[in-house]
Amino acid sequence: MKIWIEGNQILLKRAFLILYDVLAVVAASLLALLIRYEGHVIEIPRIYVHKSLQYIPVIIIVTVVIFYGFRLYSSLWTFAGAPELINITFACALSSLAQMVVMVVFDVRMPRSYYFLYGVSLWILVFLSRFSYRGIRTLIKRNASGAISSRVMIVGAGAAGNMLVKEIRNSDHVSKRVVCIVDDDRSKEGSFLHGVKVMGNRQNIPELVKLYRIDEIIIAMPSAPAREIKEILDVCKETGCELKRLPGVYQLVNGEVAISKLKEVDVNDLLGREPVKVDLSTIMDYVAGKTVLVTGGGGSIGSEICRQVAEHNPKMLVLVDIYENTTYDIQNELRNRYPELNLVVLIASVRNTKRMDIIFETYRPDIVYHAAAHKHVPLMEDSPNEAVKNNVLGTWKVVQAADKWKVKRFVMISTDKAVNPTNIMGATKRICEMIIQTYNNRSKTEFVAVRFGNVLGSNGSVIPLFKKQIEQGGPVTVTHPDIIRYFMTIPEAVSLVLQAGAYAKGGEIFVLDMGEPVKIADLARNLILLSGHRPGEDIQIIYTGLRPGEKLYEEMLMHEEGLQNTKNKLIHIGKPIKMDEGHFMMQLENLKDYVVQEPEDIRKWVQEIVPTYHPKL
Repeated sequence: MKIWIEGNQILLKRAFLILYDVLAVVAASLLALLIRYEGHVIEIPRIYVHKSLQYIPVIIIVTVVIFYGFRLYSSLWTFAGAPELINITFACALSSLAQMVVMVVFDVRMPRSYYFLYGVSLWILVFLSRFSYRGIRTLIKRNASGAISSRVMIVGAGAAGNMLVKEIRNSDHVSKRVVCIVDDDRSKEGSFLHGVKVMGNRQNIPELVKLYRIDEIIIAMPSAPAREIKEILDVCKETGCELKRLPGVYQLVNGEVAISKLKEVDVNDLLGREPVKVDLSTIMDYVAGKTVLVTGGGGSIGSEICRQVAEHNPKMLVLVDIYENTTYDIQNELRNRYPELNLVVLIASVRNTKRMDIIFETYRPDIVYHAAAHKHVPLMEDSPNEAVKNNVLGTWKVVQAADKWKVKRFVMISTDKAVNPTNIMGATKRICEMIIQTYNNRSKTEFVAVRFGNVLGSNGSVIPLFKKQIEQGGPVTVTHPDIIRYFMTIPEAVSLVLQAGAYAKGGEIFVLDMGEPVKIADLARNLILLSGHRPGEDIQIIYTGLRPGEKLYEEMLMHEEGLQNTKNKLIHIGKPIKMDEGHFMMQLENLKDYVVQEPEDIRKWVQEIVPTYHPKL
């Protein structure tokens, strides 16, 4: 029934337009004569009026056919623009030409200016019929929504800005009104974009926000480099306005510049550097056709490893994790995104020797990414025995299984906290690196570790904590005003991990270049500003003091390690530190037997194995 009604409405609209055009052809013919004789009706020769009306049925039929060919009866005039205007112009010109041909064929003499004036008159009448609704609709929308619309400033008067202004003005579903535009190009200042004036450059943003009572700033500069975006955001974030931006230049190339494509500005945009780009298509050939096993596959790093591996056609992807909730989420995501993927999802603990052995025997992985670990520094300080059991013994058991079942390559995820550790988590990760180094020298499996810093938005990182504190109205807690950390996004870090795995020959500790360190206090302040609040006024920042085992800064290398470069300038190889492997294995056996007794002094035992570990005992 609904389809039938909609079909009838379309037919009625087309019938109305055809009827209007019939009258327009008649009116344009008479108007042409009226204009030719400067409005003096009495001076118009009756023969001209008679002849123009005598052959008007032929002109009407030809004109309707021409208009149909130029889609003047099938276009969506609600969204009409330049292409439709061009079609109207050509259609009216052809109609004028057809009028001339008909008159010549029937040997009718008309004033030479008649045909031009007819074409112009017809164009005006047709233009009014097609574009008047849009103009009236724009005026109604402006008057009706002016009081409730969000007042918008657009940064960037280029192609993307042009398309955004156009969509906001035309949409019935967007309660926004663009009131001013800024652009650093001085030649554009004072010009208009769809009726909206370019008022100045980025330096004028704060004063324009106050002058025009701006609620929202949209950055429409998809091709601008990250550093330039950061500089603009540094100005915008102080205004207290809601900030949005177009994600990237490909939206402009694909014609996808739309309100729905806008994303909230987040702290990633304030890092001020280009995203790390890795061409995994050539690097990841070693994954294609292989069975890949990921421990900790439900975690933030492990799940991203699964996503990126899944894109490169593995023979089988085996996901192992002890926590069922996040594991279930990534299982559903992978099955939806990669329906052809041979995916196996298992709930298992890396601390279970028999379970690991059965999994490796059953699925015989070619490559293992070991991401399972306890990583939260303060929690592990309160439960040091669990850090040893899970990180050290869990890694050891997975390494033993990989060695026994002849895995080709084993990549362990390590951390910068393993360097000169002051916390038990970092110390256990350093022992894991030592296990990797030792087994690489006595196994056919290529064992490597990849060491990197913090990742933005990972489970347990400061970003989700800060966001939650801001949502609750504060305060935002920072441990120390001078504490700094290295940051990457999860996809960036994982892509480098996968590339490092491709470079591996065995025994390396790969070190990722994390860029410039970031002050955590600056991170907190920026997040508060991006949320539309003012630090110290709306939301307080409180310094709570360094937590147990926490450093002011993290290191990526120990003093004994040198650096070797790889083909990727962001991936380096730390030179393995020489050690007595026999003595280390004996210490490892003793640690395994001792930790299960739940001792209170496990840190002393760990310190004997890792001399660079300096806990506050």
